[in-house]
This record gives sequence, C-alpha cells and structure tokens, in this order.
Amino acid sequence: MIRVVVADDQPLVRSGIAMILTGESDIDVVAEACDGDEAVALARQLQPDVVIMDVRMPGTDGVAATRIITEDRFCANPDAPVKVLMLTTYNIQDAVYQALRAGASGFLLKDAVPTELVRAVQVVAAGNAWLDPAVTAELIGEFAARHDPLRPTPEQMRELTPRERDVLVLIAHGLSNSEIAGHLFIGEATVKTHFGRILMKLSLRDRAQAVAAAYQSGLVQPGTAPPGTTPPGTAPPR
Repeated sequence: MIRVVVADDQPLVRSGIAMILTGESDIDVVAEACDGDEAVALARQLQPDVVIMDVRMPGTDGVAATRIITEDRFCANPDAPVKVLMLTTYNIQDAVYQALRAGASGFLLKDAVPTELVRAVQVVAAGNAWLDPAVTAELIGEFAARHDPLRPTPEQMRELTPRERDVLVLIAHGLSNSEIAGHLFIGEATVKTHFGRILMKLSLRDRAQAVAAAYQSGLVQPGTAPPGTTPPGTAPPR
C-alpha cells in the first residue's frame, strides 16, 4: 500500500486529489496539509511513501518543505525515504527548478487527468522520477540556461563507463529500470547496479537529478528519441 500525504493550501484542490487517490486499491491518503509547515510535521510523524506538494503555499512554501523532507536524517528508515511529487502549473518558475535541486522526485501539472495523477504517485513511490511531458521541455530549457554548481563536471562524466552512459541516456528519456533492461538486453538488477554507480560518480541524489544531469551535460539533447540497440550476437542493420 502506498501511503500519501497531500499538501495544498486550496481545500478544493486538496480534497479533489485525495478523493481520486482514495479510489485506488493500492493507495492510502493518510493525511492532508494546508501549508508547508504542516506537510513537514505530518511527513515526519507518519513517514508516508509520497508527499504530494504544491509549489506555492503560505508560510513555508513547497520548495522549503521539500528540502527539509528530503534531508538524509529526516526519515526514520534511511532505506525508505519520503518522496515528494511536486504540483505545478504551465508556468515553470524558479521555484520549480529549486525544488528539483532540493530533492523532489517529480512534477505534475494541476490540470493532469486522474489517471496521470495515480500513475505519477505509483512511479514516484517505486523510486523513479516523474516529469510531466508538458513540463519537461521547458524544464530542460531552464537547466540548460543555468550555471549550476551541482552540475556534473566533464571529469565526472568521463568516469562513467560506456554502459553507465547508456543507462543514463535511457533514464533521461524516461524509461523505467525494466524497460532499460529490455532495451539493453541486461538484467534489471544490473540496471540498478549501474544506476547506483552513476549516482555515486556524479554526486547525485536521485533519478530526477540524473535526468537533469544528462541534459545539462549535453549527453542527451531535447527532442531526441532513445537510441536503438542491437541484440547481442546480431549484426547491426546496413
């Protein structure tokens, strides 16, 4: 069961999200918060799997609350960190970029259809990143235009093995671990091992930051499709 806290200062939005998620057999909305301070307090007390966090709220906003919740010492169980799914609008502002750097695992537009909301919660709870397709292009543009002190250096990028680079490219294109395994003809456990080494070598926190790093470094270009692969022992097409 995926345990969720919903944080939004608009009661109708908050209740609507909770109502949609409560109808799912694998999701349990354990609490609702009206601002960032309450979201932090409830997340600390209840240790949910996911906090759905509005970007702009009175008092402690969603960015500051996300930064607190994703701190290493916040969770009682370091192996089960509380993940944050950020709610945003079509207007990608500085706060959204900062939320990603603070540790948010994904972004969802407030006018997304219910099935997208449910899927986003499931994906983030599983430890993957969720970037709404309508948000991704503009968000990538924000990354590319900034000088980010956390951006992997060319030296760090050169530390990646060819297979780790392959995995990072496919992560940036939004593939899950199982999809990457099928794409590269390797085991899913091997994908997880490669991903762990990528995070370590590039000093990244999670999958969302890995996506940003792939675009910031130029490893992946906006608008491109995932590269094709050839099964082992098969000659590439002429």
